[in-house]
Amino acid sequence: MSLLEVRDLEVHFPIRAGLVVDRVVGHVQAVDGVSLDVEKGTTYGLVGESGCGKSTLGRGILRLVDPTGGSVLFDGVDVATLQGEELRRFRRRMQMVFQDPMSSLDPRQNVESILTEPMQAHGAGGKAPERAKRIRELLTLVGLPANAASRYPHEFSGGQRQRIGIARAIVLNPELIIADEPVSALDVSIQAQVINLLEELQESLGLTYLVIAHDLAVVRHISDTIGVMYLGTLVEQAPADALYLKPLHPYTKALMSAVPIPDPVVEDRRERILIPGDLPSPANPPDGCRFHTRCPFRQPTRCHDERPGLRVLKSDHVVACHWAEQIEAGTITPTSSVSDPNALALDDQPA
Repeated sequence: MSLLEVRDLEVHFPIRAGLVVDRVVGHVQAVDGVSLDVEKGTTYGLVGESGCGKSTLGRGILRLVDPTGGSVLFDGVDVATLQGEELRRFRRRMQMVFQDPMSSLDPRQNVESILTEPMQAHGAGGKAPERAKRIRELLTLVGLPANAASRYPHEFSGGQRQRIGIARAIVLNPELIIADEPVSALDVSIQAQVINLLEELQESLGLTYLVIAHDLAVVRHISDTIGVMYLGTLVEQAPADALYLKPLHPYTKALMSAVPIPDPVVEDRRERILIPGDLPSPANPPDGCRFHTRCPFRQPTRCHDERPGLRVLKSDHVVACHWAEQIEAGTITPTSSVSDPNALALDDQPA
């Protein structure tokens, strides 16, 4: 059963020019026609390069930015059409964990105030003694001492601040949590602890996650299903293990080739796929397949003119590529050299 259904979601930002006459001269197509389903009690991982629209998609689902088009069905209700009190009630059921735990916490509020504020805003938690008890329970649940309630964000480490952010996200007992790069700002030694905490909370509270990340190892560890975004569109989606064992889209293949393998012999022998050129501007995306300007398998027909839609190639494995079957069968080989001196390895791209 799908708790969240996103259909053809678009989030476009206007480009304005003129000092006297403010006019729209174009649009940044940050998210352009994304559809996905998140099953209740599961984790959907969303990956892609910086600038591909992952975070904007998450904010559009929660209505932190207003969608330009499409629909967001949460438990059967289109959140994109809700306004006022109706939207406010639904926001109790959908919360977000932000990337930077320092900038997402008010430095002038102590932890007790940070966790009390959402309860006051939504009229939850009962009276002051009940809210204080709830805060103590939350702090224990996320692995912080009870006396942390009187302290301020600057008195905590990065990992502890992210635990406060997680506690704030679950204080209203939501059903869906969107975690936007929840561990990217943390030390590697702390990342595993926070990921384990998210998994424990999912099991004990029955949470559903949409996890946005660029670290493919993190996404594989925590996700049931993974979607790959490129330039505002979803190019591939599959169960986590299937995607890692057999990626079908050329872009996903390049992503996977950049993931380090903890075996020096295998790492030394495997072929890395280099992507030529730079990510096109979302204000002026290419016609046809948006990846064709950098794709080593591009063909003179269809790729330049026809935008591929997601289609099922294997069970629960969908891909947006005109030639995925032929590439997999080896009947289409790379048409551009991977030794191009201007090519960039994917892990050399900004994260």
